[in-house]
Amino acid sequence: MTTYAIGDIQGCYNPLMQLLKKVDFNPGTDALWCVGDLINRGPKSLDTLRFLRDIDDAVEIVLGNHDLHFLAIMHGCAPPRTKDTLGQLLDSPDCEELAGWLRSKPLAHFDSVETHMGIQHYLMIHAGVAPQWSLQKTLDYAAEVELALQGKDFKKFLKAMYGDQPDCWDKNLTGTDRLRVITNYLTRVRFCDEQGTMDLAIKEGLAFAPDGFCPWFDYETISDKTNILFGHWAALEGFTGKEHIYALDTGCVWGRELTMMRLEDHKLYSV
Repeated sequence: MTTYAIGDIQGCYNPLMQLLKKVDFNPGTDALWCVGDLINRGPKSLDTLRFLRDIDDAVEIVLGNHDLHFLAIMHGCAPPRTKDTLGQLLDSPDCEELAGWLRSKPLAHFDSVETHMGIQHYLMIHAGVAPQWSLQKTLDYAAEVELALQGKDFKKFLKAMYGDQPDCWDKNLTGTDRLRVITNYLTRVRFCDEQGTMDLAIKEGLAFAPDGFCPWFDYETISDKTNILFGHWAALEGFTGKEHIYALDTGCVWGRELTMMRLEDHKLYSV
């Protein structure tokens, strides 16, 4: 079995098919890890979700901010935005089924892969983590959001998840504030300071870091034995400067490339 991790697809269904064909991907024997933002902004969100749902046994998915936004719109918890391209998906007869499938997915995934270098551990998230979080805390906090998203009061979470405050992690936070800040780290963060205060306005690359702020991965506390896979930050163009931290969003939806990494040897494939 070969395991591939792919960057933000964002409804770019045709490049996705081209990339999988390029590596002779076989859902019967191979695995596909998706770093989130499966849909929106691109032209074929419906086709993308249907395909991934149909090969569910072969995929591992973490939710991104665009995936959560779709769920909020679909359930009447938020209005659509001008740049959304979700109309075909929202109007489809299987929209509710696809939304239910998506709502069952986690915000963080951790697993091991056997490689030529021995067993390699991988944490997959969409955006980032707080400086204070260990690997176990990241998984535990992600699970809090997952329970809220999959519980009977999930619409309460979807309505309350929007917003930039609180902008810093505090273990004493409770309720919707706690869930919102966890969600913002896992699905939206790019820059933060050493206390974990997030600047969620800057979307550009490393050279645009505000004074006192750095990329979230510069404060990494997660064991250096764990590889981290993430998307969300197309402006990085796949570069983090860190040996074991892999930025997989290379801006396909913005006219650049869709990139996939073979986890066994870290080889990159793009279309």
